Order: sequence, then structure tokens, then C-alpha cells
Amino acid sequence: MRRRPLPLLLLTVAAVVATGCAPEGSDPGAAPTTADAGSCAPADLDTLEPDTLTIATDQPAYEPWMVDDTPENGQGFESAVAYAVAEQLGYSEDQVTWTRVPFNAAIQPGERPFDFDINQFSITEERRQAVDFSSPYYTVSQAVITTAGSAADGAASLADLKPLRIGAQVATTSLDVLTETIAPDTDPVVFNSNDDAKLALQNGQVDAIVVDLPTAFFITAAELDDGVIVGQIEDSGEGGDEFGLLLEKDSPLTECVTAAVDALREDGTLGDLEQEWLSDVADAPVLS
Repeated sequence: MRRRPLPLLLLTVAAVVATGCAPEGSDPGAAPTTADAGSCAPADLDTLEPDTLTIATDQPAYEPWMVDDTPENGQGFESAVAYAVAEQLGYSEDQVTWTRVPFNAAIQPGERPFDFDINQFSITEERRQAVDFSSPYYTVSQAVITTAGSAADGAASLADLKPLRIGAQVATTSLDVLTETIAPDTDPVVFNSNDDAKLALQNGQVDAIVVDLPTAFFITAAELDDGVIVGQIEDSGEGGDEFGLLLEKDSPLTECVTAAVDALREDGTLGDLEQEWLSDVADAPVLS
């Protein structure tokens, strides 16, 4: 059984993004609305399928984001967030459908086979040219991981990492941080997925890889023999690396989905879910 989301306060988008108070005579229990788009109730949303919210993620989906690669079970931070957003919008569990879309395909221009995608998508201006994002639901640092005894084991600074061969997944903030912040002496090794990067690390083809911090803790604890977190990157981008729900460019759902995320942040639900699913992410040394 998946964890039931905490009781959610249904707010109006106008209350969240405009005046900060409900219109006179409004029903505090009504579904969210926007001044431009009207009601955010399921019957009024232009979703892929009527009265259904189609949510996408990649496969495999890793812990602590999803548990057992099964987003439908509501276990893991992002699965729980997705169901909380759905409930905030007025969708029951059986009105949510999951689909799998590769990370790289999701960030390309074009029509989408989903209403929103949740897959640790960092919000960037470059990506905004092709897709829409909700407001952020989580802020994360990037981290460098390796295996015990490797050339990267024991590195204490970015300078220590520069001579090494380091990789990251294509089209990710991890790769941006590797290229721009670590700036190794040799070209970064680019992988199609974190699975490929992890395998290359295990086989000694790279000295280290860059992933987000929660993923770093999971991979080093559960998936790598003698996995080691070298450290987190102090400069992981201006304002931190913020994750947002990804939608089709100019989606009619963007305002309502953003309003739902904002409401979950304001009523403490996002913080509670972060504490539940990400509290085991201990402090890692900072590399600067």
C-alpha cells in the first residue's frame, strides 16, 4: 500500500500567485483556479485523457526517488510528490496513470505523451526554450562518487579532481557541473544514463562520476561494491539545482500544476515528504 498523502489544503492559484487572499465569497474547499485559465478541477483541465492525469518518469527509476522501480506504489520521494500533486488537483489514485519516457526524450521539443513528467529535471533557461516547468519541488546539490582505492578516492578539492577521468549522464545538470565547475583537464566522459556511468565506474573506465546527492548516497550504498562519496559540489549552480515538474511547452496545465506545487510547499507537505524519503541523505564533505 502506498503512503497516503497528508491532508492537503486546496488553495486558489490567485491566492498563491496574485493577491495572497481568496476572492470574496469564494469556497475555501473548491478546486484551485487561475485568473487566466479558470478552474483547475479535473473536469476543466485539458489533460491527455479526460478525467485522468498521465504522469511520466524514466525507466529504471532509482531510489530514493521511486522504490522498486514502481512509481504506481507511491513509495519514494518523487512518486509521493506526484500523487500529492494529483490529489491537490483533485485526482484520486485510480485517476492517475503512469507512463515511461526516457529523460533525454522528455526534454526535447514536441508533443508529449504525458501531462507532466517527474524525473529530477533541473530547471534551466535553456530547457525552458523547449518545455515548461512547474515551480521547484526540491533543491539539490551535485556530488562526485567513486569506488574505494580509485584515483578519485581521497580527493579533497576540485583541484584534486581535475587530472582525473570523470563522467556524467548526457543533458543533465550533473554534466554541466562536471564541465563548468570541476572542469577536468580531459574532456568529460558522457553517458546515456546513470546505469551506463555506474557500469563504467565499476569497470575502471572512469575514475569517478557526477550525480545528484540523494542518488549518490543510494548508488554508493546499494549498487556499487565499495562505493565512496568523494564529496558534494559547493557550486552546483546559481541558487542551487532546482527540480521542477516538466510539461509540454505552453501547456494549458502549467499554471494549475505550479499552483498545486506551491500549495504543497506552503502547507508543509513537500517538507514532510522530503523528511520521510530523503532524511537518510547524510551530510557529505564539500569540495571547493
